Amino acid sequence: MGEEAPSTVTVTSPAPHLLLICFPGQGHVNPMLRLAKRFAAKGLLVTFSTTSDAGAKITASTGVAAGGDGVPLGLGRIRLEFLDDHSGDVSALDDLMRHLQTTGPSAFAELIRRQEEAGRPVSCVVGNPFLPWAVDVAHDAGIPSAVLWVQSCAVFSLYYHHVHGLVEFPAEDDLDARVQLPGLPALSVADVPSFLLPSNPFKLLADEILKQFRTIHKASWVFVNSFSELERDVVDALPSLSPPPPPLIPVGPLVELEEDSAVRGDMLKAADGVVGWLDAQAPRSVVYASLGSVVVLSAEQLAELAHGLASSGRPFLWVVRPDCSAMLPEGYLGSVAGRGMVVPWSPQDQVLAHPSTACFLTHCGWNSTLETLAAGVPVVAFPQWGDQCTDAKYLVEEFKMGVRISAPLRRDAVQEAVEAAVGGPDAETMAENARAWSAAAKTAVSRGGSSDRHVQAFVDEIVARASGAQGDKEHLAVEQ
Repeated sequence: MGEEAPSTVTVTSPAPHLLLICFPGQGHVNPMLRLAKRFAAKGLLVTFSTTSDAGAKITASTGVAAGGDGVPLGLGRIRLEFLDDHSGDVSALDDLMRHLQTTGPSAFAELIRRQEEAGRPVSCVVGNPFLPWAVDVAHDAGIPSAVLWVQSCAVFSLYYHHVHGLVEFPAEDDLDARVQLPGLPALSVADVPSFLLPSNPFKLLADEILKQFRTIHKASWVFVNSFSELERDVVDALPSLSPPPPPLIPVGPLVELEEDSAVRGDMLKAADGVVGWLDAQAPRSVVYASLGSVVVLSAEQLAELAHGLASSGRPFLWVVRPDCSAMLPEGYLGSVAGRGMVVPWSPQDQVLAHPSTACFLTHCGWNSTLETLAAGVPVVAFPQWGDQCTDAKYLVEEFKMGVRISAPLRRDAVQEAVEAAVGGPDAETMAENARAWSAAAKTAVSRGGSSDRHVQAFVDEIVARASGAQGDKEHLAVEQ
C-alpha cells in the first residue's frame, strides 16, 4: 500500500461480523482484544471469545457483560461471547492444552453456529498460534480466516526457519556459536526462543505453535503485533525464503489506546491506588518491576529480587502475583513500606505512561516489550524462557534501550542493573533511544500511520467481500 490517506469505505447495516478466538492467557488476551477494538473502531461488528473460565475472569474484572449486542466503539461495536467448553479452572499448561485440543474445535464450531442463528453470521475468523484448529474450523464452515502472531517478526522468522528445516541451531552447550538468519542479528543459542531447544519442558505448548506454522498458509491474512518501522529488515527478508511464508501484516503495537480503554481484558483486577501512589513520587524516580502473568521464581530468586529492589535506594512498584506472594521474605512488606509498593496486579499501561516511572524491570514478554517501547521507558531485562530470550537481545543490543541483569540472579546484580538503567553513564542515551522508539510507535498507530493503514485496508477488504464487490482471490497488500 502507498502513503495515500486512509480509505473511507462506508459500512452499511448490518456491518460485517468478525469473530476473534483467543488462547486463555493474559499475554494473548491483551493483544487480541486490543486488535478487536481497532477493527471495531473502523466500523465492524466484532466478537471477542476465549474459554468460559477465562471469559468469566474478564467479565468479573472489567464489568463488561457477555452476550447481547455489545457496546459501541468508534464506528462499530464490540461484544464478548465465550466458548461453551466447561473448562473449569485448568491451571496446569499441559492440562489446558489437552482440554483445548479435545473440546476447542467443537465448542468453536458451535459458537459460529450460534452467531448464524442470532442473525449475525461470521464474515471472518481471527485465531492465534496456540489454537491451530481455529483455522480448520473456519475453513469447514466456509469462512475466511486470519491469524494474529502475538510475538515479534524476528521470532516468527526463527520458528518458520525451524519448521521448514532452513536452519540448524547450535548445541545448547555451545555458547560461543552464532546463527545468522536473513534480516536478524547474529544470535547465540541463549537468544533463540527456548521452545525450540531440546531442553524445553513445555512440549505440548511448543507443538501447538509448530502446528500453526505447518498450516499457516490456510489463513488468508497473517497479522503481527509489531510495526513496520520497528522490524523492517526481517519483514523485508521473509519473502526470499523457500518456501516463502504468507506476508506479515504489522498492526501494532497493540497497546491500550485512550479512546477504547473502557473494554479491557484483565484477568486479574489491578490494585487500587497505584496511580495515586505514583502521583506522589518524583519524576523519573520509580523502578517498576513485573514478570508478567506466567513466570514463577523460586523462593530464593524472589528473595534476591526483593532485597535488590529494596537496596536500590529508589522508590519501586513491584507486581507480585497472589500465587507468589507467600514466598516474600518475612517482614519484607513492613520494611519497605512507604518507599516500596507491592501489588498483586497493576494497570501496566498507565504505570509505564506515568512521568514518575524511571525504568521497567521486565521478563521481556513481547507485550511488555511493546508496552515499554510505546511508553518510552528504559528496561532492566530479566528474560526467563520462550520468546523472552530473543526479545531481551533486541531490547538491549538492537533497540539499545536497556541493560540485562547478569546471571545468576543476586541482589547486588539487581541493584547494579537498576542503577545502570536509571543513573549510569549510558542511562540518558538509553532514555533518548526509548523516547525515539516511543515516537515511532505512536506514529504507527495514529491515523494514517503504517499500522493504522493496515487495519483500515483489512476492514475495507472485509466490507468489500461482504458486499460482493471484490473477488475472493484479492488480498490485502502491505507496503514493505
